[in-house]
Amino acid sequence: MKVGISAIQIDFPKLYLPIEDLAENRNIEALKLIKGLGLQRMSFPDVHQDTVSFAANAILKLLDAEQLKPSEIDRIYVGTESGVDSSKPVASFLLPIIEEKYGVNSTEHCDVVDLTFACIGAVDAMQTCLDYVRLRPEKKCIVIASDVAKYDLGSGGEYTQGAGAVAMLIEANPKMLSFDLTTGVSTEGVFDFFKPRRTISKKKIDQNSHNPEWNGVLENEISIYKEQPVFDGQYSNECYIKRIKAAYFHFKEQKQDEKPCYENWEFIAMHLPYCFQGRRTFQHIVAEEHPELLTEQKGETPAEKMKALTKSAYYQELVQSKLYPSEIASSKIGNIYTGSIFLGLASALYHKKDRKIKSNTIGFIAYGSGSKSKVFEAVLENKWKAQIEKTNLFEALEQTQKIDFKTYEALHKKEISSSVVAPKNEVALVAIEKENPVLIGKRDYVFMP
Repeated sequence: MKVGISAIQIDFPKLYLPIEDLAENRNIEALKLIKGLGLQRMSFPDVHQDTVSFAANAILKLLDAEQLKPSEIDRIYVGTESGVDSSKPVASFLLPIIEEKYGVNSTEHCDVVDLTFACIGAVDAMQTCLDYVRLRPEKKCIVIASDVAKYDLGSGGEYTQGAGAVAMLIEANPKMLSFDLTTGVSTEGVFDFFKPRRTISKKKIDQNSHNPEWNGVLENEISIYKEQPVFDGQYSNECYIKRIKAAYFHFKEQKQDEKPCYENWEFIAMHLPYCFQGRRTFQHIVAEEHPELLTEQKGETPAEKMKALTKSAYYQELVQSKLYPSEIASSKIGNIYTGSIFLGLASALYHKKDRKIKSNTIGFIAYGSGSKSKVFEAVLENKWKAQIEKTNLFEALEQTQKIDFKTYEALHKKEISSSVVAPKNEVALVAIEKENPVLIGKRDYVFMP
């Protein structure tokens, strides 16, 4: 029995900052970002948008496009590292939004939860739901990857920002992709990128204080929530390469395949922290699969030979055929954390829907900081072209609106109180409770026609 993805829908910000504008204002050579990292635009959420609104819009698009009723969905599992509450999952925020359209109690018997492991959480959510449907093939699940990738202004990660959500229908006899059971895994507990609980002493705010109550806080330390991570870019890249390489060869060992697994794949969907991260990483797998290619390259040192390998005809053709298709949307949206690998999948499928394909097998290489990588594959099913066309992905990308650098910084600092583009035909965050003591922080979302 086949189990996999039958439908995909995507939601992302309507606003973007041209990468040239960011480069100019940060005194960075624009070509380093455009030619070196593959960046064109950086999407950024409007005032009314967050992880929940992106997820809600994606799932409503999916339900509508597939003419599904919420009562037909047994599970809604969300992969995210940008939750808006430390207890209440994003998935539970979605229920009243869905019921606003489909009726009270229409989601009452749906199991919901969030899974978090940096950028790989949605892959974990998907594999959990795939296993569930294998056990109960009459059931349907929806998996959503939703995140806001935000970094400090002026930091080394600022130009990799992005946001959005990808919703996927998981069922037996899928229309788009069916997944193989084999998964290569590599894990290690590291601190390459993380979002710690931060605190500040009350004495730093008031030197004369003796732990007075402050906005309901009785502890001597005040907790600080910050969306931006703590990260070491160079170390994070090293972890990314190490984990992905180990997971790939763990996958190959299980498949007992003599030739390189990637040569069987039509294209590769990878987690892309920035657009060209995949092509700048995959050389390490190629070098081990084809040591003779590395040996024959010019150069005195291994590093020089590796650099030469990336310019070889073999590697350039591999990049163009197997990596480029999944980069197209990433270059215009940016990093969306858990959704990055699935955005790459949708990008490649949309790119190839009117082109001849050589193989029906797709490779997936996932990564989450902290750190874990998974490598697995899927087979294209016969209705994938009709299903991916429903996303209108590239057309939707061209309908986004450019903002200037001043507006971007104001949005980043949360200095703007009203939306840059008024919400229309979408779910919007409309209020956060400030007064009621038993509802402080409650977030209200409404579908704005």
